[in-house]
Amino acid sequence: MKKMQKLLTRRITDTPADSLVRSNCGLSLNKEETLSAAGLKTVNNNPEENLLSGRRGRNLRVFVLNMRGKPLMPTTAGKARKLLRKGLAKVIMRTPFTIQLAYATGEVRQDVKLGVDTGYKHIGLSAISSAKELFRSEVELRTDIVKLLSERRQYRRTRRNRLWYRKARFLNRTKSKKAGWLAPSVQHRLDSHIKAVEFVKSILPVTEITVEAAAFDIQKIKNPDITGTDYQNGEQKDFWNVREYVLYRDGHKCQACNGKSKDKVLNVHHIESRQTGGDRPDNLITLCETCHKAYHKGKLELKIKKHKAFKAETIMSILRWKIVNKLRELGNIVNITYGYLTKSARIALRLGKSHADDAFCIASGSGQERTDVINGSFTRRQNRCTQLNRKGFKPSIRKRRYELQPNDLVRFNGKAFLVKGMQNLGKYIKLAGLKKPVKTELVNLIKYGKGLQFIPAL
Repeated sequence: MKKMQKLLTRRITDTPADSLVRSNCGLSLNKEETLSAAGLKTVNNNPEENLLSGRRGRNLRVFVLNMRGKPLMPTTAGKARKLLRKGLAKVIMRTPFTIQLAYATGEVRQDVKLGVDTGYKHIGLSAISSAKELFRSEVELRTDIVKLLSERRQYRRTRRNRLWYRKARFLNRTKSKKAGWLAPSVQHRLDSHIKAVEFVKSILPVTEITVEAAAFDIQKIKNPDITGTDYQNGEQKDFWNVREYVLYRDGHKCQACNGKSKDKVLNVHHIESRQTGGDRPDNLITLCETCHKAYHKGKLELKIKKHKAFKAETIMSILRWKIVNKLRELGNIVNITYGYLTKSARIALRLGKSHADDAFCIASGSGQERTDVINGSFTRRQNRCTQLNRKGFKPSIRKRRYELQPNDLVRFNGKAFLVKGMQNLGKYIKLAGLKKPVKTELVNLIKYGKGLQFIPAL
């Protein structure tokens, strides 16, 4: 128990403690996988060395940082294990496994190209040298932001209606005050692409980045024969708004009862909720007041085929140049490629359709030795919890944070688990994969969770 309390006194981001002995040796690191340290004394019983045991038989690299924290060329698990045993390096990160040298080295690096396959739900990353693929990953983006914003809006409205009256305020929206504003879900995807690239740059000496700039002509997707002025003469031309067009398109008749109802009041109904389907005409249909109420009460079923939405294509069309320009602002050398070039390269190399393989083609990969995929994901860093106080007191967001939070990595009974939550004022902890909670004092911390996480080799 004392050991656990001591461990949780401060929240760190590094995986292990720096328990290794540093040593200044005039050794050089002039090329990939050259980490020789002959004639030096060995430090016995090094616990950090055991973290590499699960990498035997797997085609994974061990990433290396110099004494100043700058990336060098990666090495093999065997050579990294020797350095850890002799106390010449310490572990910086568990997944992907990264060590930092404790002695001065030469810093001659090879050219490393990074390919980025941009996407709506996944990002493909592949870093290659002239002979090998050094890093390959597919990173999953968050898809819960729209839902959480809707939930937050509901909580806010409930509080305001129950507690006090606030005078109306106008022109206070971020969209009207800040140029270049993006919706939160779109901004998250932009930031996530930049964070993923910067992460790879933190463990590899990337010299050049190639990004696939995907462009989607949505009108061409809907109508392959569209040309010239047809782009300006859309379906809503000469109509004041979407509602007027939908009523005209449906002939001012209820599409459920076909105008048989005597109810003359017409409503424009969202086939999918406005939150997910939006206000596009394909998602709207005309219903009379009677049928509209009957549908929401569950007494009427609409036999309507849902049209394909182009949400992902629209967002990627917005982001394609913003990602490139943002990377260039950070001082990177960025090249641009397109989807048809990636497809032809993938077919020529006889690779499967995946984000990681596309990224390999984007980076101009050809005959390099491939490495294993390391899956990653962006996770939510904080949870919202409304504190229920006594009558007459304002509800407030709970300020107390437990030392262990969801997505933290812990060890229990010799196995690694992800934390799902805490119970009983932190005395018990829920672990992913276990039905019953366990006592917190029986759990040892391995790594705190972050926004960008890679699945560890458990």
